[in-house]
Amino acid sequence: MNMRFSHSITLVLLAGLLPLNIFAQQNFDLIPKPASLTLAVGTYHIPTHPKIFVSQDFVSASQLLAEHPAIASLTTEIVKKIKKAPKEGIRILKAEDSDKLDKSAYRIAISEKGIVVLAHEVAPVINAIYTLVQLGYLQDDPTQIAALDIEDKPTFSYRGLHLDPSRHFIPFNIMKKFVDIMAIYKFNNLHWHLTDGAGWRLEIKQYPELTKKAAWRTHVKWKDWWNNGRQYVDAGTPNASGGFYTQEQARELVEYAAKKGINIIPEIEMPGHSEEVLAIYPELSCSGKPYTQSEFCIGNEKTFEFLKNVLDEVIAIFPSPYIHIGGDEADKKHWKTCPKCQALKTKEGLKSEEELQSYLIKQIDEYVQSKGRKIIGWDEILEGGLTKGATVMSWRGESGGINSANAGHDVIMTPGSHLYFDSYQTDPRTQPETIGGYLPISKVYEYNPIPSGIQEDKIKHVLGAQGNLWAEYMPNYFQLEYMAFPRALALSEVVWTKSDLKNWPNFHKRLQSHYKILQHFDINYYRPSYNVKGTVVFDEKKGSNNVTLSTEQLHASNIRYTIDGSKPTYQATPYNNSFDLSVPAIIKAAYFLDSTQVGPIETIQLDVHKAIGKTVTYNNKWSDGYPAQQELTLTNGIKGGLTYQDGQWQGFLKDLDVVVDFERREEISSVAMNFMQITGPGVYMPGEFKVLLSENGRTFREVGIVQNDVSDQDPTLTFKRFELKLAKPQHARYVRVVATNPKKGFLFADELIVY
Repeated sequence: MNMRFSHSITLVLLAGLLPLNIFAQQNFDLIPKPASLTLAVGTYHIPTHPKIFVSQDFVSASQLLAEHPAIASLTTEIVKKIKKAPKEGIRILKAEDSDKLDKSAYRIAISEKGIVVLAHEVAPVINAIYTLVQLGYLQDDPTQIAALDIEDKPTFSYRGLHLDPSRHFIPFNIMKKFVDIMAIYKFNNLHWHLTDGAGWRLEIKQYPELTKKAAWRTHVKWKDWWNNGRQYVDAGTPNASGGFYTQEQARELVEYAAKKGINIIPEIEMPGHSEEVLAIYPELSCSGKPYTQSEFCIGNEKTFEFLKNVLDEVIAIFPSPYIHIGGDEADKKHWKTCPKCQALKTKEGLKSEEELQSYLIKQIDEYVQSKGRKIIGWDEILEGGLTKGATVMSWRGESGGINSANAGHDVIMTPGSHLYFDSYQTDPRTQPETIGGYLPISKVYEYNPIPSGIQEDKIKHVLGAQGNLWAEYMPNYFQLEYMAFPRALALSEVVWTKSDLKNWPNFHKRLQSHYKILQHFDINYYRPSYNVKGTVVFDEKKGSNNVTLSTEQLHASNIRYTIDGSKPTYQATPYNNSFDLSVPAIIKAAYFLDSTQVGPIETIQLDVHKAIGKTVTYNNKWSDGYPAQQELTLTNGIKGGLTYQDGQWQGFLKDLDVVVDFERREEISSVAMNFMQITGPGVYMPGEFKVLLSENGRTFREVGIVQNDVSDQDPTLTFKRFELKLAKPQHARYVRVVATNPKKGFLFADELIVY
C-alpha cells in the first residue's frame, strides 16, 4: 500500500498559515523522539469501541491498541488484500515494496478519516502502536488526535533494562508492571538477573533445594544479610526472607512480555557469585564445604553436570536467543590451590586461572550453542579468550566493548559510568543510601553507545545499550522504581533516536509531559529536585570565576541569589545567565515558587587565591585510578563536585603530601583544602591536616595542625574544608601540606587554597 502524505504540511508552514490554537491543546512530546514527525490539517476522533482493520500477520499485535486510554475494547477484521482495505477508520497493514519502508521502521498517517499504520514486520507494528498509546496519554483529551505523519525506526536493535531480584526479590505482579512501562518507551530486552549469592530465584525441578533453601536468607535487607553472617535458611522458618518464581510464572511473564515486543534474557551466574548454590551443594566447590567460597570448582565434572542440567530447564522456559551466564568478578584463589582445578589445567594445557575460567565459559558456550542459543557474559569473559558466538556486556568502562567489537564479537554497552542506575541521581546528601557513584539523568542522556575506539567496519557489532538496576540498596519495588525512572526514559532515547536528533534541553522540556504518564501508572519515580547546583570555572587569564546556577526544574529563572553571603529572598537577584566574579565571595542561592522558597539554600564559596597556577610537587603521587588533572589539579582554581569521578577530585591511597612553590616569598595568612568522605566505597577524611612553611624548599617549619572531627561511622556523603588560619601572617616561598590517611582508604582533595 503506497501511503502518500499529500495532506501533510510541515509544522514550520503551519505556524505561518494556520491559527496556533488548532494545536494548542495537542501534545507531541514523544519519548523517544521519532525520526520524523510532521503535523497536518485536521483531527481524528478515536472511537471507544473501534473495529481495527488489520493484515493477518498483525492480528495479535493489534490487540495492544486496547491499551490506548481512549479505547475501552476493540474488535478486528482481517484485511486479505491491501488494495481492498477500507479508506477510513484504524488500519494496521503490511507494507509493500512500493512503500519504500525499512524492515525495522513503521509509518503512521493520521487524518480526519482515521489512522493508518504501515510496517513489514511485527516488531515495528508494536512500536507504532505504543507511539499511538503514548500520544493518547500525552493528551488532555485522548479521544482527539491531530492529523500527523510519523516515520520512525530504532537506531539500535538492542534496547535493554536489567533487574536484580536476587539481591531483593521483586514480586511477580511488579515484574509485569515493569514490562508495561518498558513497552511504552520501546525497550525490547529485559535482562533478568535470577541468581546470585543473595538468593536463587528460579524453580529448577531437578534441584529443588535451590528454592527450598538457597532462595531464602536470614535478613530482609541485603546489607544486613551481608554484614551478619550471610546465611541461608529453610523456607518457612520465622526469619526466612526471599522468594522465587515458579517455572509457570516465568513462562507467563515471558509470554506477557513477548506480546509487547520484549524479550526476556535469563541470567544464571557462573563461575562466581554462586555462594547460594555452594551453600546447598558444597560438593561443587573446591573445598567441599559450605560457606567457604562463591566460585564453582571448574575441575569437578559434577559442576558441568549441574550447570548443564540447570541450563536445560532454563532454555526450556525462555525462548530468548540469548542466555546470560554472568562470568564476572570470580575470585580465583581457590582454583590456585584446588587439586582438581590444577589437574584440569595440566590436562588441557592451560597457563593461568584466567584460561581456566575461559575453559568453563567455552564449554558452556558450546553447550548453549548446541541448543540453538548464544551466550552473553560480562566483559570478564574476555579474559583467557572467547568463543566466536559469544556476546559481551561491557560494564567496566568501555574498553571491554571496544576490544570485543574490534575482535568481531557482538557487544552490548552498559558502562557503570553512564548506565548503572544504582548510582545516586542527585545530591547524595539528600537521598536514600545507594552503592555510591553519581549519575544524573543528564549524564545518562549524553551517552553514546558507539565508543570512538571502535573501528569503522566493526561498529555493526555494537547491538545497543542497557541500563542496570543492581538492587543491593533497593529493598522494595518503590525504591526500584525510584532509581529507574525517569533515567530509563533518557536511555530509551539514547538507544532509539539518532544522535544528531538528540538535544538535552529539548528532551528535558519533553520530559515534563511524561511525569503524568508515570503518575498514571503509579510509578514511584524520582521527582526533580528544587535544589540549586553551582558550577564554577576559573578563568586564569581573566583572574575571575564564572558561575553557573542550575536546577533539575525546567525553569532556572526561578532561582534567586546573593553574592554577599546573605540569605536569598524572592526580592534577591533573579538568575538569568552565568556571571563572572573576580574577587572572593560567598554566593547563596535558592529556588522559589510563587515568591516562596521551596528548596534549600546552596552556598558556594568562591576563591581567587594565591596558589592558583603555581607549581605543585608531589612527595606522594596520586592514585593512578583518580589522577584528576594530574599535577595541575590542586592549583587550577576549580573545585570538585558531588562525585570523586568528576575529574577534579584527586585520589590518594597514601598520605597526601604536596609542596607549592610561589616562586618568591609571599605573605601567608591561611591554608585550606577541601576533602570528601563517603565510607561505602572507602573514601575517608584525613586524620589531620598539617601545614608547613619554608624559604628554601628543603627545611620546613610546622605552623599548625587541623584535626578531623567528622566521624567515619557516618555513611553519608560529607564535605569538609580543612582550614588553618595563622594567628599572624608569615612569609615563605614554599607551602607544604600533609594530610594523613589513617584509614588506609582513599583521600580525595580538589584544591589547595592559600591566602
